[in-house]
Amino acid sequence: MAVYTDISEGELGAFLRDYPVGDLLSYKGIAEGTENSNYLLHTSEGAFILTLYERRVEKADLPFFLGLMEHLAIKGVSCPLPVHRSDGTLIGELAGRPAALITFLEGMWLRRPAPHHCREVGKALAGLHQAAADFSMTRENALSPDGWKRLWNATKPRADEVEPGLAREIEGEFDDLLGNWPEDLPSGVIHADLFPDNVFFLGNEVSGLIDFYFACNDLLAYDIATCLNAWCFEKDTSYNITKGAALIAGYQEVRPLEPAEVQALPQLARGAALRFMLTRLYDWLSTAGGPLVEKRDPMDYLRRVRFHRQVKSPSEYGVGLA
Repeated sequence: MAVYTDISEGELGAFLRDYPVGDLLSYKGIAEGTENSNYLLHTSEGAFILTLYERRVEKADLPFFLGLMEHLAIKGVSCPLPVHRSDGTLIGELAGRPAALITFLEGMWLRRPAPHHCREVGKALAGLHQAAADFSMTRENALSPDGWKRLWNATKPRADEVEPGLAREIEGEFDDLLGNWPEDLPSGVIHADLFPDNVFFLGNEVSGLIDFYFACNDLLAYDIATCLNAWCFEKDTSYNITKGAALIAGYQEVRPLEPAEVQALPQLARGAALRFMLTRLYDWLSTAGGPLVEKRDPMDYLRRVRFHRQVKSPSEYGVGLA
């Protein structure tokens, strides 16, 4: 989440007249994140999140994202529920951008998750995969390996500004990964971005999952690989195998992995680290900073790529240890 587009009280008040949310009491921008402009609203009917969609989010994809949230909520997954407008639609326009209003979830995201939190995240992720299995809409992953290549072509000319030799190193990653990328594995709807700031906790229990704006159809185990990168590395970029074991064990409590999925984890985790390194590199080189825009260092994920490059067995991620 971030704020790229400022809105006035008058604009917002006019926008809200199409929603059954009462009178606007207050609003403020949310600085965390990198993709869209987000505001926390308080109205006479409660708290809501307003999202203005920009950058990589295509308007044509919004029915998938918002419809998925409705579907998951009906299936019992705790996630934001889109608010319908007076004409029954979910998508409006504000400040020249597509916009939607969703319900606010109680809870907080964890800056220092412990292994037991990682286990709960694994369970929640598997529950999401199961609940989305009969979702009727589909969306191709725009940030699959083909999407990585497009990002890389846009950033390669300036990559060595971030670290000398980076362009050559990433070219080598593509040569290794793309020729061996797993394909024949269980697939379905995945979250694709389940980072700590997208999971809310109340105490030790997951209270909700948010930010479905990268959700798509892809390999289910790729979602696990993304979570291993997001949840199981420490600030010094060392891998915490206890957290990894807990996350994988939690997932398998709900949905056991097939042997081929387990064997693919090193390749999938390496690819997921490369994907997030590339989006951060692109944003680092192309996005202006500011008080309400948080830029994330691509080197953090390059160090993860280097870790995964050395992994020889899924056991190094903690498979079977918890």
